[in-house]
Amino acid sequence: MPAEERVPPELVCPAGSLPALKAAVDAGANCVYLGLRDATNARNFAGLNFDEAAILKGIDYAHAKGCKVLLALNTYPKASAPEAWRAALDRAARWGVDAVILADPGLMRYATEHHPDLRLHLSVQGSATNHAAINLYQKQFNIQRAVLPRVLSLEQVRQVIERTSVEIEVFAFGSLCVMVEGRCALSSYVTGESPNTHGVCSPAKFVRWQETPKGMESRLNGVLIDRYEPGENAGYPTLCKGRFDVCGESNYYALEEPTSLNTLELLPQLVKLGVRAFKIEGRQRSPAYVAQVTQVWREAIDHCMQQGHRYVPKTAWMASLDQIAEGQQHTLGAYHRPWK
Repeated sequence: MPAEERVPPELVCPAGSLPALKAAVDAGANCVYLGLRDATNARNFAGLNFDEAAILKGIDYAHAKGCKVLLALNTYPKASAPEAWRAALDRAARWGVDAVILADPGLMRYATEHHPDLRLHLSVQGSATNHAAINLYQKQFNIQRAVLPRVLSLEQVRQVIERTSVEIEVFAFGSLCVMVEGRCALSSYVTGESPNTHGVCSPAKFVRWQETPKGMESRLNGVLIDRYEPGENAGYPTLCKGRFDVCGESNYYALEEPTSLNTLELLPQLVKLGVRAFKIEGRQRSPAYVAQVTQVWREAIDHCMQQGHRYVPKTAWMASLDQIAEGQQHTLGAYHRPWK
């Protein structure tokens, strides 16, 4: 299809705060996604997210500039107390958000029964990695878009898109997860709290940094996650990105290195496959981060739509993103699997 006939994919950007939302909108986001200040949100960090007053201001600001607002209610309700999640859905419908991002089928059923006009997106936390699962959500709950986990190769993404009429959204830039999202057991192993129900991989109450004679140490619920040399950046401790001694070998990142997914060079291929939206990870990051990433991706998507197969990512874009990437390095992750 000629470049001028393609439907431009949407750029979906993170908003962990009202300043971050405004930064994303001003830099050219088509959609912003955000969460409430409670356990309904999978990025439930202290000091982040939205109360009702802030979300109403954010919706007004975004809509005035033609940007959509997506509300992430993407954790799983507690069996003993699902009321907070249902109340959040009721408020989302009243506020006029453009869609809610859900993982739990029970919440989807509640939404279809009580708010049939509310647009529903399947969260990456729903762990739908194949077309059959996505089509089931569409049939049962009228899901309009599905966010794919970051474990699929390009070929697998193609197979999904070819076999469903549901819009497909993929992660384009940001921190990687070693697990299939929605199926993580590592954090709960150390803290007793899961990101699927409590909203964060490493709850702040369990995080500690301490200067020792051996260097700066980071701990999660008392478990040593990493030790840093003088001058080395001390990252936020998550179990999957810690350095460990394994079978007497030298200390190294045993599960996953701190690095960011960056798919700029794959843009033409992903657009050709029919990807409907590109998602930027980082609701826990600063407004300056959001502005910088959004600006680069806005330029890149527009350039790709104009240039088609002649598109080449600019060196300045890659350098800009590497500056703010986790570990200041990037990867294509599972999108590039030479054995596939």
